[in-house]
Amino acid sequence: MSTNEKSSSGPELGRITTDIPARIDRLPWSRWHWMVVIGLGTVWILDGLEVTIVGNLSAVLKDGDTGLGLSSSDVGLAGAIYVAGACLGALFFGQLTDKFGRKKLFIITLLVYTAGTVLTAFSMNPTWYFACRFLTGAGIGGEYAAINSAIDELIPAKYRGRIDIIINGSFWVGAAAGSLLTIPLTDPTLVNPEFGWRFAFALGAILAFGVLFVRKNVPESPRWLFIHGRDEEGEQIVRGIEQRIEREDDVTLDGVDETITIRQRRTIGMGEIAHTVFALYPKRTILCLSLFAGQAFLYNAFFFTYGDSLTTFLDVKQTGWYIAAFAVSNFAGALLLGPLFDKVGRIPMIAGTYILSGVLLAAAGTMLGGLSAVTLTAFGMVIFFFASAGASAAYLTASEVFPMETRALCIAFFYAVGTAIGGIAGPLYFGHLIDAATKSKDITGIVPGYYLGAALMIGAGIVAIFLGVKAEGKALENIAKPLTAE
Repeated sequence: MSTNEKSSSGPELGRITTDIPARIDRLPWSRWHWMVVIGLGTVWILDGLEVTIVGNLSAVLKDGDTGLGLSSSDVGLAGAIYVAGACLGALFFGQLTDKFGRKKLFIITLLVYTAGTVLTAFSMNPTWYFACRFLTGAGIGGEYAAINSAIDELIPAKYRGRIDIIINGSFWVGAAAGSLLTIPLTDPTLVNPEFGWRFAFALGAILAFGVLFVRKNVPESPRWLFIHGRDEEGEQIVRGIEQRIEREDDVTLDGVDETITIRQRRTIGMGEIAHTVFALYPKRTILCLSLFAGQAFLYNAFFFTYGDSLTTFLDVKQTGWYIAAFAVSNFAGALLLGPLFDKVGRIPMIAGTYILSGVLLAAAGTMLGGLSAVTLTAFGMVIFFFASAGASAAYLTASEVFPMETRALCIAFFYAVGTAIGGIAGPLYFGHLIDAATKSKDITGIVPGYYLGAALMIGAGIVAIFLGVKAEGKALENIAKPLTAE
């Protein structure tokens, strides 16, 4: 239910008093919510598929006859270009998501991703390949901003933490699938080496079309609608969700008393958004930057070059099985630890996962020279069991601690800045470390990268202890009051 007063002039459209947020947060978990999770959450599966395929194909792409003749540095450069595209795509599409709505953008960004990955399959030289990696990354970056916004605004408060953590962790479902799929596709006895790696990229497009079919049924965020003067449409969507849940799950929903009054506006200026991030919430800004930089460097530095490390130093001919085991551990961490972010709380879980994974990575660095492919993978499985939940919590934090009007752009901003620090510098730095270590035939040459990643993770965990936000179980509007709220 909502009541409103319309304005005839100026940027303000009118005032509305609505109970839509309270009604969304009091919903029981239902089949409708599973539809939202499947339709929106699969973006991380796509990202995991992309990153893992590239990692597993590094040896194939280096072949000058059947691949593209890339060097180890070129492989690192391709990873950096992909992440650069994701950063710029997040910023570009993030602003559009706050301006034009969540649904339009999570359809558009999926189409951009699909175009990028299809074109990658037709690469005929390194330049084309690099350009396609940039376009694919731009689509994925835009997805992060649009999808995280929509998920947090559609999922009830008491489930928001675990669902966000698990969905972000589903990156590793794609990673496991990608690693297993590349095993037969890179086997020259089964598939022509000239075409196998191209088929691997085409698989991402096939999955994307399936996601698009489900995603058409996910509605626009009612929270975004009532702030932007489309309260009647938002009311209609919420009423339809309530009726569907009551019908399908045979429940009777209770009424709600909590309301919020909003001054509706079609657009929010960039100046006001910047003021919100840096002046109103400076501590939360430092927190998010620390979390994103730590997890981005840890993951991109380690994982972009993990397959290359196995083949270059540890004589592994087929990396798929190793990366699949590593990926399963990562998803298991998000799945098993995710509920604790709602039950135990955000601060202890974020700090604990960051600090513990950092300490374990530093320990792995000290032992790296004596590790085999199996023991290195086992170390990685334990480290990233905790790190995967912590990394997912970075996205959860950025999406819930800032006002609704700035949510998508804030996600994009912290993702872009943090990922640029760790995701671009990481692969480039590790690529050079691997090249130098290859010349000396000493795997310990990459240890400085391990120590740097460990230090950033531990530092981010300490920041979370002092600046973390107790957001568990709270409505988004109570964690960060909307800029247009009275």
